[in-house]
Amino acid sequence: MAKRTNKYKLTLEEISLASEDEVKNAPLKLEFDNHDNLFNIINVVKSKAIFEDENQSTEFAIGLKMFTEVILKNRDNELFKELQPAIAEFMKKLKSK
Repeated sequence: MAKRTNKYKLTLEEISLASEDEVKNAPLKLEFDNHDNLFNIINVVKSKAIFEDENQSTEFAIGLKMFTEVILKNRDNELFKELQPAIAEFMKKLKSK
């Protein structure tokens, strides 16, 4: 039996660009799965008040969970070998806050 995961859709849209010379891109829509409930993680990170800006808590939680999920799915990839111990320690530290 396949392991059940949570499914998400993320839409990234440019609102404004720093350089007027850059061409705006079409919105990016990405569907992905994660073993954790991302909304619960976002709420936990917000409740820890690690950042003064609540939006940064959301950015941090989404970015971290997407990054670590890719590492988990590719744990045998040589690119991530050196990061894995540091990320494990970081996650323990974050969870203890």
